Amino acid sequence: MSSRTSETETSTDHGPDRALRPGRLGTPGLLFSVLPASAPLMVMAAVMPAAFATVGIVGQPLIFLVLGAVSALFAVGYAELSRRVHHAGAFYAHIARGLGPTAGAAASHVALAAYTALQAGLGGLVGFEVSDLLDHRFGVTIDWWVPALLAVALAGGIARLRVDLNAKVLGALLLVEVALVLVFDGAALAQPAAERLSPHAFNPHTLARGGVGTALCLCAAAFTGFAQAPAYAEETRRPQVTVRRVLFLAVGCVTVLLVLGSWALTLAAGPQDVVDSAQKQGPGLLFALAGNTLGATFTDVLHILYVTGVFAALLAFHNVAARYAFAMGREGLLPAGFGRTRAAGGAPLAGSLLQTALSVALVAAFALTDHGPPGDPTAPVTRLCAWTGAFGALGVVLLMAAACLSVIVYFLRRGEAADQRWRLLAAGLAGFALLGIAAYTVRRLPVLIGAGPHSVAGRVLPGLLVLVLLGGLVHGLVLRARRPEAHAGIGRGNEARRPGPAPSGSRDF
Repeated sequence: MSSRTSETETSTDHGPDRALRPGRLGTPGLLFSVLPASAPLMVMAAVMPAAFATVGIVGQPLIFLVLGAVSALFAVGYAELSRRVHHAGAFYAHIARGLGPTAGAAASHVALAAYTALQAGLGGLVGFEVSDLLDHRFGVTIDWWVPALLAVALAGGIARLRVDLNAKVLGALLLVEVALVLVFDGAALAQPAAERLSPHAFNPHTLARGGVGTALCLCAAAFTGFAQAPAYAEETRRPQVTVRRVLFLAVGCVTVLLVLGSWALTLAAGPQDVVDSAQKQGPGLLFALAGNTLGATFTDVLHILYVTGVFAALLAFHNVAARYAFAMGREGLLPAGFGRTRAAGGAPLAGSLLQTALSVALVAAFALTDHGPPGDPTAPVTRLCAWTGAFGALGVVLLMAAACLSVIVYFLRRGEAADQRWRLLAAGLAGFALLGIAAYTVRRLPVLIGAGPHSVAGRVLPGLLVLVLLGGLVHGLVLRARRPEAHAGIGRGNEARRPGPAPSGSRDF
């Protein structure tokens, strides 16, 4: 019997109270569940101006093309393994299959911490924007943490709905957001500041001034959302086909939107002036340029849709983090109560409540240490969003690199290296690139979070990530010593509950 047929797919359809509801997402629903995490409008309004101002590189479209290529290489191997492993704890299940259950336990802790940090930071950003809008448009002063907590609570409420209803909410927000982005792009292409469509942003010489590594690190977070797709595999129709298709569709959509958007910004401001404009206007660059070409009404709508786009990204990260908590509860990595679903809609209720509680705690911690003037929303951007964003993005990039290694080991162990050689090559190239981005992120972290070169946060954030990783490793080792059956089932869902010997391939790498 060949190695391909000797191992059953990881299925989690045994035990209705400990399984997500299958068959509720098709290709559009899964795509709408994943794409909002990339938040194209937020990237254009916040990340791109920061990259222009900090690094001074006009060729951002090339940066996004490089990141899109790395993401596509990553997806080649990741999609093939996702075709065989259908599990709500996608990253850690994939890593457990290749590198062993203990590595999977460590990855589960990193994934849960990273996604929790990302959604809490986005809550702070919603608070910043709502507070700023109320102050400037209506003269109403409100502390940033009030709308931040309301956004976190609203995400928790929506997450209780069926996953297909969640996808409809996210899809509606995403379509309107993308429509406005494309309107701005079209206006910039039709009325460029230099009165011609300059290809200067695609000239490789624009990257020669240095700072390319910093730009890659700043922009890499925009490509961490598409990897969420396999976390919904248990809830999709034909997961062997749908997840794989959505992974590549998501990478392509994100790459096209961000390449076009970054080029549009350079055209609207002028290739020679975009860096100076970004340094002067900061996050207001997109809105100022939109006002010049499309008018004040469009800019007001853009502001509102910017807030809803950030909220959609928050909800997307909340949903996937809740599924990781559910999967961990089902396999003994968290208390068993987290491994149960809501009877009415099949949502991971306990996991969602955990995410809401953790996000509230993080927002409250920063609110209590916010010593700025009343109503001043600067703190959530300079500290909460920057710190949690850097922590979460670094964690996801490291998980992606580990998943690449897992893909290679998985197929080597099963004697499929010859058949999968091109996928293994793609995984190796992507893993090498991702490790390089992660290493450079750690090195340049003070710059990336807007802190001084000797900032404590620049050292503490990577240290916290290492502690989470070590805690997960220790947890895995304890399970192996005290509960070997649970340890062997890490990354296998309800399949681990079947009677019989421990599944093959469960040893540690």
